[in-house]
Amino acid sequence: MGNDTVTRKRKGLPVLLHTTGWLILFILPQFLISGGLFKDQRTTQIVLFNTLVFVVLFYTNYLWLVPRLAQKKKWFAFLVLASALIVLMGFASGKFYENLFAPPREVRERISETEQRPPRDNRNSRRGGGMAIYNFFITSFLVSGFAVGIRYAESAIRKEEEIKELEKEKLNSELALLKNQVSPHFFFNTLNNIYSLIEINGKDAQDAVLSLSKMMRYMLYESEQGNTRLSNEIEFMKGYIDLMKLRLSDRVRLSVSFPEDYVDQDLPPLLFIPFIENAFKHGVSAVGSSFIDIALGVEDGLITFIAANSLTRGSSDGPQVASGIGLDNVRKRLALLYPGRHDLRIDNQESVFTVKLTVRS
Repeated sequence: MGNDTVTRKRKGLPVLLHTTGWLILFILPQFLISGGLFKDQRTTQIVLFNTLVFVVLFYTNYLWLVPRLAQKKKWFAFLVLASALIVLMGFASGKFYENLFAPPREVRERISETEQRPPRDNRNSRRGGGMAIYNFFITSFLVSGFAVGIRYAESAIRKEEEIKELEKEKLNSELALLKNQVSPHFFFNTLNNIYSLIEINGKDAQDAVLSLSKMMRYMLYESEQGNTRLSNEIEFMKGYIDLMKLRLSDRVRLSVSFPEDYVDQDLPPLLFIPFIENAFKHGVSAVGSSFIDIALGVEDGLITFIAANSLTRGSSDGPQVASGIGLDNVRKRLALLYPGRHDLRIDNQESVFTVKLTVRS
């Protein structure tokens, strides 16, 4: 899929650029020679003929010599064949030019008179012919150089597009890994909580099952589309937190703050969930008081997320650390999705673990 996209882009845009370039190359000399008027048919035909000569020279280099020799580092063979091509094109175009564009009768008569003059009077004529040859070779070398430059530029663009496709595939793989990290732990814990809740409060258990169903649908389907909306992500986080609260005791203080009025925007799905899961996993004490604080703010395109939780020896899942597959995954995603536009700070103190993430759209 990625290679097909790159191929279509490669075939579409260059055709337009090349066509425009040759039209300019034809029209510009015509304007300079005839002042923008195409009444002089012979001049127009000569300009078209010269343009076609350089078109053949350019695309022979562009389509054959450069990819087969220059881009394979066979520079000596390329220079020899490119030079031979220029000489051959000069000789062939000169012969065709003489046959196709014979000068008018009055011009031929003046040439005949000039040839009958003493040799010392023919220096300007020889100099004019030499200048024409000189201009042809200079232009030919420039056209060949453009062929090399454009071919290398397109190769660089193609490689950059391929790298972006690989990065996109990598992001999708990392997102899948992130889902695998979040889903089982969250899913089975929630099912256990709902099972316990059924005997206590059947209505709450039904609401919890419905909420869990919506969240799993979001994780499995909506987040597959690439970016999601911030509003959808906030609703998902609210549902996640509500389900995780089912297993909290009165000894856990939970503070949650999400904005009510904000400008909605696109962002990668499940970007903040690893930090929230981390807080619930390590911030709940089995023997004493503990707390979890979660806050998200949006201002002028800047999203600020903060998750803080207590660190206690009685934590049910052992000590909390500022590393692991989940956090490494988030760091890699941020580096690819927000290069130079994010700031992730993790503060692991003796009794409080804090994560602060800011991203700019």
